[in-house]
Amino acid sequence: GTQNPFAIESFIDELAVAAEKDPLELRKELLVEDSRLKNVMLIAAEKAEWNKKLEKGKGRGIAIYEGYNSFCALVAEVTVNGSKLSVDKYVAVIDCGIVVNPDTLESQIEGSIAFALSAALKQKITIKNGAIEQSNYDDFPLLTLSEMPKVEVHIIPSVEKVGGIGELAIAPTAPALCNAIYNSTGKRIRKLPIELN
Repeated sequence: GTQNPFAIESFIDELAVAAEKDPLELRKELLVEDSRLKNVMLIAAEKAEWNKKLEKGKGRGIAIYEGYNSFCALVAEVTVNGSKLSVDKYVAVIDCGIVVNPDTLESQIEGSIAFALSAALKQKITIKNGAIEQSNYDDFPLLTLSEMPKVEVHIIPSVEKVGGIGELAIAPTAPALCNAIYNSTGKRIRKLPIELN
């Protein structure tokens, strides 16, 4: 499920702050050497230029996930201006073993991020008189094309057995985003959908 990675990857960032360490550096210490998960994380950090200083109001956050015999690292970049949030970019690095169709993999990752961002930013379920009020996408909206961030997908060449990709990037999308918001504002998000005001 997506709730566990949200809690875990957000908490790892909180531990990093408490230990006065960079969130990437703490994860490097905690992950097993030469693991596939650590590898995708390090490559994601490199591709996203993790150590490059951001201008005021911008933030960067990382989250990692292992599932379906595959490994994923996401770095989110945001701009926060008061209560206005702009999700600017995601860098995704995927190791799913042998890749059968790279175009399909890239589309699945982009779709996973769109789906998860919709939930993190817009989709709230409310109950009235014992029934859920939302009934369809008119009142449970998905991101529009103009709201989508730039998504950069990097695929690790591998001869390992084929893993799944269908929902791989959903789990780390929200924690990477919330960690980026914290990096920008110092405000910790512990509840979804996100409300900055």
